[in-house]
Amino acid sequence: MRGAKDKKPPWVNEVAVRQLLSALAEGGIVSRFVGGCVRNWLIDLPSDDIDIAVDKPPQVVTRALEAADIKVVPTGLSHGTVTAVIGGRPFEITTLRRDVETDGRRAIVAFTDNWRTDAERRDFTFNALYADPDGTIYDYFDGRADLLAGKVRFIGNPDQRIAEDRLRVLRFFRFHAWFGRPPLDGAGFDACRRNAATLRGLSGERVRKELLRLLAAATPADALAAMVEAGALDHWLPEYIGSTMPLRALIAREDQPDPLRRLAAILAPTADVAVIGKRLKLSTQETLRLHVMLEPLPAEARNFRVSLYRLGPTLFVDRLLLAGDAVGDWRAGLALARTWTPPALPIGGADALKLGLKPGPQVGRLLEAVERWWIDGDFSADRAACLAELRRLAGDASP
Repeated sequence: MRGAKDKKPPWVNEVAVRQLLSALAEGGIVSRFVGGCVRNWLIDLPSDDIDIAVDKPPQVVTRALEAADIKVVPTGLSHGTVTAVIGGRPFEITTLRRDVETDGRRAIVAFTDNWRTDAERRDFTFNALYADPDGTIYDYFDGRADLLAGKVRFIGNPDQRIAEDRLRVLRFFRFHAWFGRPPLDGAGFDACRRNAATLRGLSGERVRKELLRLLAAATPADALAAMVEAGALDHWLPEYIGSTMPLRALIAREDQPDPLRRLAAILAPTADVAVIGKRLKLSTQETLRLHVMLEPLPAEARNFRVSLYRLGPTLFVDRLLLAGDAVGDWRAGLALARTWTPPALPIGGADALKLGLKPGPQVGRLLEAVERWWIDGDFSADRAACLAELRRLAGDASP
């Protein structure tokens, strides 16, 4: 159960962490690091969050922190969680607990001082690892061995773990994308398939978060294919294209993973983006970006300067990476996006009004005509030339 690494967790020497641990110890509270930070430390990956488990209830934790002049935010008292804020940095501190009642989405818990009991209610073996500040590891379910072997394994009965929180079906595949190696754990996969239909009861926000986290992994295609095989996306993403090949091709072209772009790669071109955005609770900006990524390639797609001007850098790169060779030398297009800033049209509505034109649709049409002329000339015409073209077009349009 217990073991040690050759050194302490790297964050132990940070001033804020030392201050936090000292305050808890002064309050008679035993604390251990837990979850993702311990898991990542054991395989030499960075951790964004440092979570701490403690053996005293949140009221005791709050008093100890306040006595040390540490700001405390009661982020989840009913679940035993408070957040300590030191120098603007949050640390989530959660009391050891056991489930009293669950409904697949949320749990009623009771506090405990038993570390194994707390570990038993967690999802996967390598997420139930605890570490003392000196580097001592507490591993109740062989999570460290599973982590090193790339095995995502539920703690105890997989069906029971899923019944406690249905989101664990998606988390099984997400963690496999990030930390797993083939083959998937058979018992876990079978349980996910048996329980896939229960995912309908989840919120779109939770599903969106898990799906995009999975797609952000370095190589998520196999985990995604397994998720589809289990039926885990039947309700939430019926627009799935039925193949991971476009996703794999996109990943081969990318410099950095982009989960929303990868989502576009697995959707049918005819997918109703508005419906998907509403179902997955995408932001307005995300939905618009997804819509542009799925639009048919315009005739001017191979004219990279025009496309970059029309779309802007982000959407231009999206379209290039998704289309690949269909738009020609996409690598040259990426290079252009890094080195060329599209100019702005040198004239605007005020210039049209100075010519005596009245505000209205005609001004917009004239400016669009000048813009097309300017683009056809490869953006070379300066302000004086664009004004001359505007005057010419305005004169032609006069009755």
